[in-house]
Amino acid sequence: MADHGIKGKTVLITGGAKNLGGLIARDLAAHGAKAIAIHYNSDATRPEAEATLAAVKAAGAEAIALQADLTHDGAVDRLFADTVAGIGRPDIAINTVGKVLKKPIAETTEAEYDSMFAINTRVAYFFIREAGRHLNDNGKLLTIVTSLLGAYTPFYSTYAGSKAAVEHFTRAASKEFGARGISVNAIGPGPMDTPFFYGQEAPDAVAYHKSAAALSAFSTTGLTEIGDIAPYVRFIVSEGWWMTGQTILVNGGYTTK
Repeated sequence: MADHGIKGKTVLITGGAKNLGGLIARDLAAHGAKAIAIHYNSDATRPEAEATLAAVKAAGAEAIALQADLTHDGAVDRLFADTVAGIGRPDIAINTVGKVLKKPIAETTEAEYDSMFAINTRVAYFFIREAGRHLNDNGKLLTIVTSLLGAYTPFYSTYAGSKAAVEHFTRAASKEFGARGISVNAIGPGPMDTPFFYGQEAPDAVAYHKSAAALSAFSTTGLTEIGDIAPYVRFIVSEGWWMTGQTILVNGGYTTK
């Protein structure tokens, strides 16, 4: 019987410097991960990456930080190669990279469309591909998507649309990688209390989102907190291995499929 715990496992997390990715790195280290590769995008994020690196090491795990713009050709391939060279073949691969755009379809430029699909779709596809090539048998693969996959709403066409493809990638990969015992899933958080959310929303929209979930009144901010998502990530990439090919919306009842 395969060991599906966190203890002793090697982990790669994209966007692992801060916000949800940073918390996941700290959480998995606290639960006994052996080694964690923390990806970050640019020099602007380096201080957060170094802080997360220090926290992971303080929790007793080996850790490396790897910088890369994953939209560049071959960047995802190199990320996995550098992870293997630095800490060994991963048992767990988690992709938290994403970009949000709130804009009417009629006002969306081709450059904005291309950027959204490069980050949210292309990176996710090749991350899944490389995870399939590099994960150890009985590995776990998880992508962060969005609860807008269960919503019928205006203005988020490129965001929800670019994340919707990942749901199909997840299902296909679960079938293709299942023979090696690899489970493949996605988590769709509700609007999260991070800078990514507030940068897109006007005050009236923020007020609406803070009251829209069934459990909003019981949240400190009314929104999904990164601390609400991390335990689900930990479960899915460990004891929750029997679930595969699924997109789980974790949002306090903000929306559902």
